[in-house]
Amino acid sequence: MQDERQMKNQEGQETPGQEMPKDAVPKSASEAGLGEEEQFAFLQEKVKPKEKKQGRGIAKLLGTAVLGLVFGGFACVSFYMLTPWMENVLQGEKGAVTIPEDEEPTEEDVVQEDVVQEVPVLTLENYQDMMESLYSIARDAEKSLVVVRVSDDEAWMADDGRDMRNVTGMIAADNGWEILIVADDVVCTGDAGGENPQWSVTFSDGSSCSATLKKRDKNRGLAVFSVSRMLLSDSTKNNIHKVVWGNSNIASRGDVVIALGNMFGYDNGLGYGVISSKKYDELFADASCGVLATDIAATSGGNGVLINQKGEVLGLIRGEIWSESSGATANALAISDLKPVLEMLLNGESVPYIGIQGMTVTDVISSEQGLPRGVYVTQVREDSPAMYAGIQNGDIIQKVGGTEVTGTSSYEKAVLKCTAGTQVRVRGKRRGNGGYVDVEFMVTVGSQE
Repeated sequence: MQDERQMKNQEGQETPGQEMPKDAVPKSASEAGLGEEEQFAFLQEKVKPKEKKQGRGIAKLLGTAVLGLVFGGFACVSFYMLTPWMENVLQGEKGAVTIPEDEEPTEEDVVQEDVVQEVPVLTLENYQDMMESLYSIARDAEKSLVVVRVSDDEAWMADDGRDMRNVTGMIAADNGWEILIVADDVVCTGDAGGENPQWSVTFSDGSSCSATLKKRDKNRGLAVFSVSRMLLSDSTKNNIHKVVWGNSNIASRGDVVIALGNMFGYDNGLGYGVISSKKYDELFADASCGVLATDIAATSGGNGVLINQKGEVLGLIRGEIWSESSGATANALAISDLKPVLEMLLNGESVPYIGIQGMTVTDVISSEQGLPRGVYVTQVREDSPAMYAGIQNGDIIQKVGGTEVTGTSSYEKAVLKCTAGTQVRVRGKRRGNGGYVDVEFMVTVGSQE
C-alpha cells in the first residue's frame, strides 16, 4: 500500500493536504485520453437564429391603427357630448329678454300731427339724395330680418290667401344661447308642413339653418322661433343684428315709412310710402291692437316689417288687415301694442287667454244708456275659458283678479297679469229683471299655443 501511494505521488497526483506546485500544468484532454466529443459535450447544443416574422409586424401596425381610430372616435364623441355642457358652464344662464314700454303720445304730439307743415320744393337732385338715404336705411335694417320657411315642397295657402310656406321674421333677441325670431304664425298651422312641421331660417347673408318653435300665440297670430348659436358660422353671427324697437305711439300720419319683407308675393321686397291713418284697431280676444295704415301697395296675404326713417320697427305688416277692401296696402299692427306679449313669448312664457271681445262703456254711453262702467262683452269665443266659466254676451266686466277694469285697455293689462293654468276671479254686472245685478266667475286662465 505504501508503494502504491508513492507511485501516485510520483505521477504528480495531489494528495490530500498537499498543494499543487505553481508551475504544474494540467494535462490536455487528449493527453488525458478523452475524446473530442466528450471534451466539448457542453457546447454541442446549437442556438438557432431568431426568425423574423413579418406577419407579426403588420398585425402590430394594424392593432395600433385600430386603437388610434377607437381613441379618436371616443374623443370626438366626448367632445360633441361635452361641448353643450362646457358652453353652459362658460356662458352661464340664459339672459331674460326685456322690451322697454313705450310712452303714450302727449297732447302736444296730437296737436302737432294736425299742423300743416310747409313742404319744401322737390328737385331731381334732392329727390335722388332722399331715395339713396332711404335705401341705405333699408339695407341696414335688412340685416335684422330673416325668412322663415316650412320644410315642405308644397305651397300651402291659408283661407285668407296668405302663403303659409314662408314668412318674414325679425331677429328680436339674442340670449347668449340662441337667436330668437318673431314671425307670423301662419307657418305653424296644421296644414303648413303637415302634422310635424320643420322650419328653416335664411339670414341676410344667404346662410340657412334649422329652427324650432319656441312659443306661439294663436290669438294674435304671433310665433317665436329659436336658432341655436352653435349652428351659425362666425361670419353669419357677425352679419346679423337685432332689431331696433320703435315707438308706434308717437308715429304720425304723414310720416315716411319703409316696408320690408314679403309684401308683394316674394321675399326681400322693398317699398316706400307714408302712414295714411292711425285711427283703427284690429280686434283679438281679450285685446286690441292699433293699425298703422300706409299707402304702400301690397298683395293680399303679404307680410313684413314696417320701419321709420331711423330704421326702428314700427309695426308688423299683415296682409289680411282689411284684405277684403279693393286695392290692398301694407298695413301693420302697431309694435307698441304688441311689446308686452312679445316679451312674454321671447322669454318662453304662455300668453294668458280668457276669450272675450268687448267694447268700453264710456261715461257718455253709461249716462245715455244706463250701463255700468266697464267692458261690455260683445262676443265669447267658443271653447274658451270664459265660456266654460259662464260669461255671456251682454255681461259687463268690472274687475279681473284684483285689478279694476274701466275699459278694453285696462282689461287687456289685467288679463296679461294673470298666469296660464291658474284660476282668477272675474267680477261684473249682468242685466236681470230688475236691472243689473252683481255676478262673479271663477275662470281658469288658458293660452292659445
